Amino acid sequence: MRTLQERIIDAGAVAVVTANFQLRGGKELPLKGIVDEGLGLGGCESIKTVFVFERTASKCNMVEGRDITFTEALAGQSTECAPVMVGAEHPLFILFTSGSTGKPKGVQHSTGGFVLWAKLTMDWTFDLKADDVFWCTADIGWITGHAYVAYGPLAAGATQIIFEGIPTYPNAGRFWQMIERHKCSIFYTAPTAIRSLIKSAESDEKVHPDRSDLSSLRILGSVGEPINPEAWMWYYKNIGKEKCPIVDTFWQTETGGHMITPLPGATPLVPGSCTLPLPGIMAAIVDEVGNDVPNGSGGMLVIKRPWPSMIRTIWNDPERFKNSYFPAEMGGTFYLAGDGAVRSADRGYFRITGRIDDVLNVSGHRMGTMEIESALVAKTDLVAEAAVVGRPDDLTGEAICAFVVLKRGVPTGDEAKQLAKELRDWVAKEIGPIAKPKDIRFGENLPKTRSGKIMRRLLRSLAKGETITQDTSTLENPAILGQLGQAY
Repeated sequence: MRTLQERIIDAGAVAVVTANFQLRGGKELPLKGIVDEGLGLGGCESIKTVFVFERTASKCNMVEGRDITFTEALAGQSTECAPVMVGAEHPLFILFTSGSTGKPKGVQHSTGGFVLWAKLTMDWTFDLKADDVFWCTADIGWITGHAYVAYGPLAAGATQIIFEGIPTYPNAGRFWQMIERHKCSIFYTAPTAIRSLIKSAESDEKVHPDRSDLSSLRILGSVGEPINPEAWMWYYKNIGKEKCPIVDTFWQTETGGHMITPLPGATPLVPGSCTLPLPGIMAAIVDEVGNDVPNGSGGMLVIKRPWPSMIRTIWNDPERFKNSYFPAEMGGTFYLAGDGAVRSADRGYFRITGRIDDVLNVSGHRMGTMEIESALVAKTDLVAEAAVVGRPDDLTGEAICAFVVLKRGVPTGDEAKQLAKELRDWVAKEIGPIAKPKDIRFGENLPKTRSGKIMRRLLRSLAKGETITQDTSTLENPAILGQLGQAY
């Protein structure tokens, strides 16, 4: 709810479009209730109207004079809606993404450039044909849903499947059953979904993809995070039957569309590599001052020239836009992606190695550690201090690990489990379910230097279950490391 409030204030929004409830996993989620709570936090006086689509028959709270249902709003309206002509640089939308400073960034895209690149990449990356049935499984609220559920397929005139819910309901064979039922030919999903469905398929033959006819498929895609080679091979063999190329796409909210990806049928594939940049994308790997590094050496991923769908600004914060994406130490002209990468010595193929800042990639969704820490300490009746790091996770790629100092003694046993659940529920309410920490560890304090700086490298080692071998001589309180070993 707080994230909604912050975005309304930053964007200066005058209306909210929502639904009474959303169906997810067979349950109703109270979208309108979340909107009411967010508006109730204050500062949202710019909102004049809340449009409510009645997705289910369940009733929700309606505020007189402000809230209106779709049915009421459409009554007496014409069925014709003439397009409004705007310039190519007219703002198309603002999409908020997590930053390392805690305050989400309002990424603003332009009308002409974004739609052009969405259409081009539908043609290039997916080799779209008139008889294809395209399915991108992404939530429409994230950039993948914007580019490859809304704008790209519609601009390309594609026949597409739009999906509501989760891949494991009513059973974990739902994706494969839908591909068979609708004769899907291009399937685009996230590594997290693939990994979760591998686990389900290998433990229950009734939901294994072999039980469905997947012969309509001709191209598979991966999006949101690097796909590990093991998941890539399972996807290739069990879903594509070793005949469908996998387009492992690298891009970001800020890039507006695909940047580095194989072209199906043209680019030799390597599991775990997004291969080569698209035409016109001048991608490179550089050191801290912008010098190119040789193939085989790791560095920071940059784009050296503009492209049509690139971010135009951070809404209301042009200085942050320049400092975040075009750092002066690199000359102020390279777009800094914020990801580490390496090019293979033999082919020059790109492989993304992970974030270089304090942003986690959880199931393909970027989460700022500072944003989660801020949500935890906002629980003022309980939390005195918090630090958040990531650790590798077989299912979600990265898992959120929170280290928490309470305004009371360190809990243990059932009390610790109950408090951990309370904090997870709080974070879910403040930011969203995707931000819930997987591990929560309690301590009397956090490991800090004598100058008061939290030693996050030690927290990362603890989160991974590693033995602490680093120098801890600068720690103010070395004994705290043993206390933070138990995760709840």
